[in-house]
Amino acid sequence: MTDLTPIRRALISVSDKTGLIELGTALSERGVELLSTGGSAKAMRDAGLDVKDVSEVTGFPEMMDGRVKTLHPKVHGGLLALRDNDEHVAAMDEHGIGGIDLLVVNLYPFEATVAAGADYDTCIENIDIGGPAMIRAAAKNAAFVNVIVDVEDYEKLLGDMDQHGGATCPKFRKKLAQKAYARTAAYDSAVSNWMAGQLELEATKRRAFAGELKQTLRYGENSHQKAAFYTDGSNRPGVATAVQLQGKELSYNNINDTDAAYELVAEFDPANGPACAIIKHANPCGVAVGESLVDAYQKAFDCDRTSAFGGIVALNQPLDAETATKIVEIFTEVVIAPGASDEAKEIFAAKKNLRLLLTEGLPNTREPIVAYKQVAGGMLVQDKDVGYVGLEDLKVVTKKAPTEQEMADLLFAWKVAKHVKSNAIVYVKDGATVGVGAGQMSRLDSANVAAAKAERMAAEIGLDEVPTKGCAVASDAFFPFPDGLLEAAAAGGKCVIQPGGSMRDEEVIKAADEAGIAMVFTGMRHFRH
Repeated sequence: MTDLTPIRRALISVSDKTGLIELGTALSERGVELLSTGGSAKAMRDAGLDVKDVSEVTGFPEMMDGRVKTLHPKVHGGLLALRDNDEHVAAMDEHGIGGIDLLVVNLYPFEATVAAGADYDTCIENIDIGGPAMIRAAAKNAAFVNVIVDVEDYEKLLGDMDQHGGATCPKFRKKLAQKAYARTAAYDSAVSNWMAGQLELEATKRRAFAGELKQTLRYGENSHQKAAFYTDGSNRPGVATAVQLQGKELSYNNINDTDAAYELVAEFDPANGPACAIIKHANPCGVAVGESLVDAYQKAFDCDRTSAFGGIVALNQPLDAETATKIVEIFTEVVIAPGASDEAKEIFAAKKNLRLLLTEGLPNTREPIVAYKQVAGGMLVQDKDVGYVGLEDLKVVTKKAPTEQEMADLLFAWKVAKHVKSNAIVYVKDGATVGVGAGQMSRLDSANVAAAKAERMAAEIGLDEVPTKGCAVASDAFFPFPDGLLEAAAAGGKCVIQPGGSMRDEEVIKAADEAGIAMVFTGMRHFRH
């Protein structure tokens, strides 16, 4: 590979024209000839820059509504020719092909068009063809050609040119090439996955995944692990799209837990009242609805005050001053909410390490999206669990039917159980969790853990009796034996919601009848591993 390569001729064709005039001016001042197309050429020409249209170089006009303009040997030859190869140089001379030393391209906004909900034909028209072709050609020839696909690299390019007398160094060009191929890969990924969705394909021969770096993290789950945070461009309200108003940089675990918290609290429609979820290590340690936001927070906090210390708080309504005052009474890592009052922001400002994240809304918990998880040698891909169960979906299977209040608590508990690591048992009373058993190897163990937490809750807040007395119980999957159900009954459970479907359902139903417990089946489970 050659060493320094001077930039004498640049082709600029950008959809995002941020910084275009400044870049064009800087290149022109450094003696670089400017080639361009369509709107980019017009914008620079209107700014007084001397620009040659690509159509002048190719001898062909832009045609077919701009679909064909750069797909020509005089463009791709200028990008791909090896300057130290005599045959290549001879071919350039014979066919009148001038070298292109710099390509600046950002692609048609396909991802943004899809995110905006555009129709099929509009999305198709925003699939860039010439741009990716040129980018790939220039990146392949990084020995001689610079390729810029991000506005943020304009200043870096000028800096490298100034450092090397109008040329660029090989290491810089290699970095640009890597970024260029990553961009076209991400672009193709967005297009192919969108098409798969349009065709409602359950599984495609190949599936591509892509993301854009949002943040380099200090470390991963542990200090010896390197980590970074990438966004997928979906604009789903949550930790990836939130604005951080204050506090330290988010860590890997902060991001993971905040996502879990916000996805859970979004299960509760703010139109039906305030809700709060407190998360620790991706599991809820307290969830509640209340008459006010501070009431919901207090009830969620009371469920497990010990675990709430250093936790993540998610709210389904904008943070107010009263709730903010209550939250700052203990150490909290992150608070995420769809907005906050000025008074609440001032209260949090005194806690410099407390991160406050604000979003423009709640995620749609029933929106079908793809979830994936890496395993050794591959990737597991599935639909995100957007399963929903309403009152009309419940089947009473016991002699005793739940009361209206019990039904409300059962549905509340079911929403929470969906977000608890399996095996999951959730005890709920009056719209608040009073015991959560998560991630145990048996359902019986989860029931025991949840009951033990309820006993600790009673001691911590000075209750006269264990709060599980008369509570609703949710199990994320069926009870394989009556023992787990009987453990919940012993803790005070009076009604149970579970999927059903066990070979021993009749035994479990009989045990519930004998214990005087009402039980409903959902026909749906919520394993969460």
